[in-house]
Amino acid sequence: MKNDPISMTLLGKDGKPRSGVQDAIMKGIGVQRPLVLAYIKRLRKKHPEATAAELAAIVERDYLRVVTGTGAAVGGTAAVPAVGTGVALGLSVAATLGFLEASALYAQSLAELHGIAIEDPDRSRVLVMGIMMGEEGSSMIAGLTAQAAGRGGGPVQGWAKSFGAGKSTSIYSAMQRTMQKKFLRKIIGTQAASTMGRLVPFGVGAAIGGVGNRYMAKRVIENAAVAFEGIPTVVPSSLPLDDPRVIDAEILED
Repeated sequence: MKNDPISMTLLGKDGKPRSGVQDAIMKGIGVQRPLVLAYIKRLRKKHPEATAAELAAIVERDYLRVVTGTGAAVGGTAAVPAVGTGVALGLSVAATLGFLEASALYAQSLAELHGIAIEDPDRSRVLVMGIMMGEEGSSMIAGLTAQAAGRGGGPVQGWAKSFGAGKSTSIYSAMQRTMQKKFLRKIIGTQAASTMGRLVPFGVGAAIGGVGNRYMAKRVIENAAVAFEGIPTVVPSSLPLDDPRVIDAEILED
């Protein structure tokens, strides 16, 4: 994998993520809470009678639409005569960051709808990394949380609820450092394979790009179902949707 053009773009000679790539990825999964709240506010305005579960379903729909459209659009560039794989490669790296940002918005929106408020950037990044890494991520978080509490490992199902507890910010900073290396390796490996599919010419890349992103998004959704359980029947009243920091945000139309 190290000799493919994607890995060579993302990794240095030492096999580690290039500093700029690493910073961009970690920034991409650190969506700020005001943007998350703005998104939910727009959904509430558009669907005032919707329950928390119904809003969660809309969030999932929007997520799939965004990531599938991005994958197909980038895949399509390889079929345009004036746009070669070099340009498509650059667009695919950008699409990777777009996928991460969309996944972060999806995960943090679900957290808010479950009554889990995450203000701290380190805490939100750990949550997103855990969901995107799947079983490995949830197991790491369960273990690290248990260690911080001075007890043995706890259940993995519904692990996201621990993020609503009043733990020290330093705990999540330590978790981020521990998880970051494995997360970056997993994301770069997965995205490299997906991006190679996007570079297939003659229009096939568009199909592969869209399907590939949808497959990865479905995995994220499955992982989120493990992280979150027991969604409230009503939208949490504690959501500070009138906070002046909450800016207006665009959402997809039906």
